[in-house]
Amino acid sequence: MTALQSATLLLVINLGFLWLLMRIPLGRRTICLSRTYGCSPDRLWNAMNPAGPDASWHHSVISSHALADRRGVVEQTYRHLDKNGAPSRRLLALEPLPWMASNAHGFQAHIIDDSTLDPTFWDHYRERRMIRPTPDGALLEIEQTDRYRGLAFLLFRYFVLRREMKALDGWLKTGESLPQGYFERPLVQGGLAVLSTLLLWPFLGFDAGGLMLSTFLTLVIVFHELGHMAAYRMFGHASVRMIFVPLLGGIAVGGRPYLSLFEVATCALMGAGMSAFLVPILAVATQLADAGLLPLASRGPLLIFLLILGAFNLLNLLPMHRFDGGQVLRQIFRTRRSQIAASFAVTLCILGIGFEIGLPANVLTAGLLVFTLVSLVSGASVKPRQMLEEMKDGERMLVAFGLYAAIAVHGYAIIFATEKLF
Repeated sequence: MTALQSATLLLVINLGFLWLLMRIPLGRRTICLSRTYGCSPDRLWNAMNPAGPDASWHHSVISSHALADRRGVVEQTYRHLDKNGAPSRRLLALEPLPWMASNAHGFQAHIIDDSTLDPTFWDHYRERRMIRPTPDGALLEIEQTDRYRGLAFLLFRYFVLRREMKALDGWLKTGESLPQGYFERPLVQGGLAVLSTLLLWPFLGFDAGGLMLSTFLTLVIVFHELGHMAAYRMFGHASVRMIFVPLLGGIAVGGRPYLSLFEVATCALMGAGMSAFLVPILAVATQLADAGLLPLASRGPLLIFLLILGAFNLLNLLPMHRFDGGQVLRQIFRTRRSQIAASFAVTLCILGIGFEIGLPANVLTAGLLVFTLVSLVSGASVKPRQMLEEMKDGERMLVAFGLYAAIAVHGYAIIFATEKLF
């Protein structure tokens, strides 16, 4: 398989995965899970009933109680923070299940208010929980129904329910609810990064050179996501984490919703911004290798790493809807006309860099079409409950110059590396 065929196959696989995860129209789907617990149905009902005495058993729930002035409405507060740093809050409307047997318990609920998300997010969401006695204890059945576009959120809710059921078992046995699962742990994410490197290896050449390229690409992704995480920390997020998705890359996740448009733009820009600090270091190291102050054998790998670093971050700054570049431009420019003009200018800059290194016009055009398709298969944005704070003129200028600097530095990295390598 030629290099072009491998690259095309990798692009097709990535676009297919993105479409399945983010855009496939699944319609209305119901997640059904059940588990038997070795306790009485009444004890289990006290925990599952949102208005029950043990409704706040879960480690993420601060309180859950019925509102005295609103019949059938329960207020729940969570340790997850809203954009102001306060515990998030939801209001649940509860309805009994009239067809339940006399020795069983159950309810159905829908969310009517949320301090973090716009209420329209929950328009199609419904949940049922039923508890039935069994010879060994009590059977818990949970059904969650919602309208989905893409598999990602459906799978996320499925595993959240599995973790809740496992945590419930621990609480019933020990009286303490503990976080479940290992996916977010650094060791697991490190393993996923290694897996991603090995999966990319055949597409980049199944030899030592291909392994070096796939390793460098994984490292570039890690540095990029570390930039996002550093920005989250700078804006006061209590917890941040990196989720590595083999073949597709990484995602940095903050500890609360965004507070302002300036925060959105800065956190998006810092992926390429932090990576830009490596460009002069790698360029100087290359010059030192040319001068004999570093091993000459390091020159080639340094230039290849610099090229991958610059190309990955520069492409990520393309003004596509879900790319970092698109995120930044939408916060700087608030009108449709100004966003189109700015997107055109940024795209011309990136195309100019492509022409400078000798890429043919048909290759550049095909690349832009591919990245446009990637932008189209990205999922819809989740609307927050409250409008984000607008940027001040000084903040807007700061982010704009930061975007310009990131494009210039990574463009220089590509030109410098290609001139030295070819």
